[in-house]
Amino acid sequence: MAKRKLEEINAGSMADIAFLLLVFFLVATTMNVDKGITRILPPMPDPNQKANDVKERNVMEIFVSKFDEIMVDKQKIDILNLKDKAKKFILNHGNDVTAPEKEVKEIDLIGKYAVSKGVIALKNDRATTYNMYIMVQNELVRAFREVRDELSIVKFGKDFIELDGEQRAAIARAVPLAISESEPNEEGN
Repeated sequence: MAKRKLEEINAGSMADIAFLLLVFFLVATTMNVDKGITRILPPMPDPNQKANDVKERNVMEIFVSKFDEIMVDKQKIDILNLKDKAKKFILNHGNDVTAPEKEVKEIDLIGKYAVSKGVIALKNDRATTYNMYIMVQNELVRAFREVRDELSIVKFGKDFIELDGEQRAAIARAVPLAISESEPNEEGN
């Protein structure tokens, strides 16, 4: 029996096809881009400027321990109550002397509005879990968003997210996102 020689398959164009497929998938695929936490950092202070004394009543101190325990003004609180506590601090409905001061300002599209001087000061331990850190951040931002939504509905009849740029700017001036973060503690103090 005579053996037949098998013909070889020309694989020269296989590399070209594989390269074209690779380019196609790179161009056609969308990448999921993580956004992160949106914060506008304050400008660097002028070295010649004196430090502003912030009244204790205008600061809500939040500390997250290495055990993921949340302390608000040195009192333990559950994450489920953090948003409501922050909203109460921001709003200061009864103009309570233990809550933050308000300053009446003239705001375009809104008129005279009592703007809170309150600042939420967030500090955490270096051993705080990332999950708890993000949960606290989310609750604080949610508190500000709800306050802004409530004011937006009263002034413009729709939620903050639905407002045009000028209306959003007015609401943001009336309810500034005042969250201050300091360096994490090393030893949990």
